[in-house]
Amino acid sequence: MDELSFQPIGIIKTPYLDSAPYQPVDTDAQEFYLELEPKYAAGLKGLDTFTYIYVLYYIDRLKNTSEMNVSPPWAGGKKIGLFASRSPVRPNPIGLSVVRIKKISGQRVYTSGLDVFDNTPLLDIKPYINDLDSKCDANNGWVQNMDEDEHLTLHIQGIPHDY
Repeated sequence: MDELSFQPIGIIKTPYLDSAPYQPVDTDAQEFYLELEPKYAAGLKGLDTFTYIYVLYYIDRLKNTSEMNVSPPWAGGKKIGLFASRSPVRPNPIGLSVVRIKKISGQRVYTSGLDVFDNTPLLDIKPYINDLDSKCDANNGWVQNMDEDEHLTLHIQGIPHDY
């Protein structure tokens, strides 16, 4: 296959320098925003009519290499395939978060809490459209059979906790 290359459209600004939550935390009161390169600012027109957006980014600070079988730290040693996990360590380290739009000002999109480090390269923004993106018959796959319901809830909600 041919190699692909992407150019960031901006950077993500967060308060996280050394550690970040495992999922976006909607109620985090700190400042989070997407800073687009000026040439992309016109692409924000109409985005303020949406409540949520998908944020796609390059996970640029990974030190590990991906493996096809992983054991999520909260899954009690259970082994699963990488693509059945939400691990950030992937063959192509592309991150995806769904966050609330708080406001848009110039080339900045202020959002609810993000789960990325400060100055992470921003690859794309897409609107979250309820009738297209919310699937009422979605399930939790292998995760729904885990015994640790309370722990799983903390993980899914992005609430910091001990494993």
